[in-house]
Amino acid sequence: MALLISEECINCDLCPAECPNEAISMGDEIYQIDTARCTECVGHYDEPRCVDVCPVECIEQDPANKETLDQLAEKYAAMYA
Repeated sequence: MALLISEECINCDLCPAECPNEAISMGDEIYQIDTARCTECVGHYDEPRCVDVCPVECIEQDPANKETLDQLAEKYAAMYA
């Protein structure tokens, strides 16, 4: 499942630098995650780095983009083939 940044985001600028897939960018008001690029850090780290560094815990699972661990690994493999 890709991740989602909620409206509680304070634009602290920590998460974009932590994302190895460059999936996080500034939206109209808060940061947003590109679901096509988000692998929840599968292939890079054991846990999503953005979630680890978020000071307000506003990054959560995106229920509209459910993916299995295998699907995330396939997405990672396709991006870095």
